[in-house]
Amino acid sequence: MEYRQLGQTGIEVSRLCFGALTIGPLQANLPLDRGAAVLRYALELGVNFIDTAQLYRTYPYIRQALRGWDKPVVIASKTYAYTREGAAAALEEARRELDRDVIDIFLLHEQESIHTVRGHWEAVEYLLEAREKGLIREVGLSTHRIAGVEAALAFPELTVIHPLYNLAGIGIGDGDAAAMAEAIARAAAAGKGIYSMKPLAGGNLLSRREEALQFVLSTPGIAAVAIGMQSEAEVEYNLAFFSGQTPPHEAAARISSQPRRLHIEDWCQGCGRCVERCQQQALYLQGEKVEVDRNKCLLCGYCSAVCPDFCLKIF
Repeated sequence: MEYRQLGQTGIEVSRLCFGALTIGPLQANLPLDRGAAVLRYALELGVNFIDTAQLYRTYPYIRQALRGWDKPVVIASKTYAYTREGAAAALEEARRELDRDVIDIFLLHEQESIHTVRGHWEAVEYLLEAREKGLIREVGLSTHRIAGVEAALAFPELTVIHPLYNLAGIGIGDGDAAAMAEAIARAAAAGKGIYSMKPLAGGNLLSRREEALQFVLSTPGIAAVAIGMQSEAEVEYNLAFFSGQTPPHEAAARISSQPRRLHIEDWCQGCGRCVERCQQQALYLQGEKVEVDRNKCLLCGYCSAVCPDFCLKIF
């Protein structure tokens, strides 16, 4: 496994970052022991970087996977909080549930522009104070937009950026892959630590898996790439590819036979909350039923997080 410095933060991370969303209740909903075992397997093979969020509800998996682990592990979490009180609660939840005194990286979740960052500035101020106290090492933001990357550039205090980026530009809300690459390059030149998300566009690029992964890995400025994994086969495949080796044929075959999809239950009443939440405009109402445009869906799981009746699930 190759390791790189995350910008000018002084944090060294594995090129492969374990995206914890997929093992939790918003996606595969693996039993605690099973999900923790997959994560522990990745750690044993050299991954030292885990991406999670308050929304994902995967802290228990990470805590169990790290039980008895004595090597350094970098954890990045995220929150939608916009007040001091909300940010304080989010940070304390992470510290308590992960059983860690210090959270390495804490991000504002899914920022759209400089305007949304300013709207969350009360939370940012709290996180910066927590950094001064040694409770957080770095503060930053995640984003699906080029304007979000540019917003982080406007604030020296925000040292880490987690942008959506893939060769087809699927999910980038305000431009294409080329424009996002340019923004990433500017941010990297400014010393920001960058680790990207959605290299396979939520499964839309599975048929071009190797091309898509190589595209992101070869983009200057990206220190690591977060990929959701929910089985040992996926860990083995991605670890081999990220290490410059030929992925095991058996692992590749098992991954190819397990496509993921968003499932909408028959009891959906068409309340529309998920439609409003979906930034990719992949969901729409057809009469009283929610439908999905699978060419746009990134399998992010955010729609299921806001559904009051648990109508949406990712398998």
